[in-house]
Amino acid sequence: MSERQIFTLKQVVSSIKKTIEDRYQSPYWVKAEMHKLNLYPSGHAFPELVQKEGDKIVAQINATIWKTQFNQINRRFIEVVKEPLDEGKNLLLYVKIVFNESYGLSLQIIDIDPSFSLGELQKERDESIKKLHELGILNKNQNLPFPLLPKRIAIISAESSKGLSDFMQMLAESSHKYLLETHLFPAYLQGDVAVKSIVQVLTKIKRVKHHFDVVLIIRGGGGEVGLSCYNNFELCKSIAEFPLPVLTGIGHSTNLTVAEMVSFRHAITPTKLAEFLLVNFKEYDTEIQDACYILKTKSISYLANSKTAFKNTAGMLKQLTLNLSLSARNNLSICSTKISYSTAQMIERANGKIDRVVFTIERTAKNQLANYATIFDGYNSRILLAIVHKNEQEAKQLVAFENIINALNPENVLKRGYSMTLHKGKLISKATPLKEGDVLVTKTEDLLITSTWIKTELPADHERSE
Repeated sequence: MSERQIFTLKQVVSSIKKTIEDRYQSPYWVKAEMHKLNLYPSGHAFPELVQKEGDKIVAQINATIWKTQFNQINRRFIEVVKEPLDEGKNLLLYVKIVFNESYGLSLQIIDIDPSFSLGELQKERDESIKKLHELGILNKNQNLPFPLLPKRIAIISAESSKGLSDFMQMLAESSHKYLLETHLFPAYLQGDVAVKSIVQVLTKIKRVKHHFDVVLIIRGGGGEVGLSCYNNFELCKSIAEFPLPVLTGIGHSTNLTVAEMVSFRHAITPTKLAEFLLVNFKEYDTEIQDACYILKTKSISYLANSKTAFKNTAGMLKQLTLNLSLSARNNLSICSTKISYSTAQMIERANGKIDRVVFTIERTAKNQLANYATIFDGYNSRILLAIVHKNEQEAKQLVAFENIINALNPENVLKRGYSMTLHKGKLISKATPLKEGDVLVTKTEDLLITSTWIKTELPADHERSE
């Protein structure tokens, strides 16, 4: 068995370092996302670089930017991209592959091409515009009705923002001192955190939207630095779909951001935004003053014309009243004469009609009474005959009933040879409850026979019938 060859760790890492230095002698351009910047107070930065496919990290490595290179790179970034070097951006990096025995493999960043990042930002801007257009919401916020006087204002800004200070000072210094109610919703307005911060605040305002007329996004003091977040699709979508007009004043004069494109109105600075709001009040104030002047002038003119017209009308009315009164008196006199004559004629004609009616009624009544008397006499004769005939019939029926009653009289029945047996004064029958020893009385035409009951025997034919 051969003896094992053993290396120290330093020998191994030194060998790795020599191999890497021999293999990767020249710098390379590498495209990667700066996941974390890790800028230290010393001025050196130790970024974490990643490559993503979707949301998944497929490659990752640590890097180094020494203070001198970082200051140069950051200055050129601000000049070209209008943004400082920051996290979350895809970058084109000029790097050298290095291996340190203590810290391992890393990339030393020598330079970063800001024009590549500018192209990436423009690409993001174009992509956001395309998506908003496809959703049909690019001009949605601009189509909202703008309040006549936007008095209740929700402001999205940083509490220490110079732009917010300029805006509030502009409102305070307004000579007209219009009553505008403002409420500040603090948020980050630049950098990667700005997107999430502003969207969260917009969501919060939406819950209480009935308390506000408009929403302002105010930022100032930074020129065009840190504006890439305003091209973010999610932020621009939230602004475009917001139910209240959104006005932006984010403090720059060129390269219009997508957020400004979709907002109801944008201004170069917060001060200009304040001027726009105040102009609405001033214009409305001017219109009211003009309306008051016109109303006053026209009222005075109308009152003067009305007084003149009233005097003329009063004079005409007085003369017309006199003429009508005289005419009415004449007409009344004529009518009185006509009425008197007509009344006399009508009374005379009415009296003649009454006499004729009375004569007709008397003659008709006499004829009717004569006819009724004749009819009554006929009815009277027939009634008397009917009464006599009815009495005769009733008399015959009474005689017949009397004969039947006499025939059924018990006394007459006894005379025909029949008898009645009584128990306690009542006729006995099959249903009479008799017991041995009961006293019975039998009555004939001439006799009363007393007997004692012993038993009852039914006739043979009765039993057969039962």
